[in-house]
Amino acid sequence: SEILRTMALTFDVVPSTFEENLDKSKFTPSEYVAANAWHKALEVHRRVVEAGDHNEQDGALFTVGADTVVVLDDRILEKPKTTDAAVAMLKALSGREHQVLTGVTIVRSGERDKSETKDDERQESVGKTTVTIKQTDDGLETRTFVETTTVCFTKLSDEQIQAYVDTKEPMDKAGAYGIQAMGGWFVESINGCYFNVVGFP
Repeated sequence: SEILRTMALTFDVVPSTFEENLDKSKFTPSEYVAANAWHKALEVHRRVVEAGDHNEQDGALFTVGADTVVVLDDRILEKPKTTDAAVAMLKALSGREHQVLTGVTIVRSGERDKSETKDDERQESVGKTTVTIKQTDDGLETRTFVETTTVCFTKLSDEQIQAYVDTKEPMDKAGAYGIQAMGGWFVESINGCYFNVVGFP
């Protein structure tokens, strides 16, 4: 939301109730964040519409959903559930490169293209980004893309890791760190979009 505020956009933050319980073994990391973002955005969009919280006279309703994970050695690291898990993640990331992937889905209400059938899917290129466009049976259009950034961590001591975990900052961050806050001190370099590491490319 902080990133959107810098763009002077008018929006409401509505947390998704999607359980994010997809089986990771059935997805590549890129497919996984794309699927989570898609489910999150659709759940919120449909809930807002059903609740009558949007007036069509206000214009089209757009809902943006995102999901971010850290990937190390093809292993997906999400938010740590315990402090021990946070410590283990940071030890694994110490002194190494990893990837941060964010899937983003934009849902738009509107008249579905009658030439397309339920859940038809196609892809379009926007610059270097591939956007997957789907039509749902309830008249929604979804556009999903995935951004990847490579991050290199400096070598961390056990004392540094424990002191950081003690701040509780890692507990709601994918990969157990936040680049925009104290966790940024651990980052030696990045290759790609900084805002993607924050969680919204």
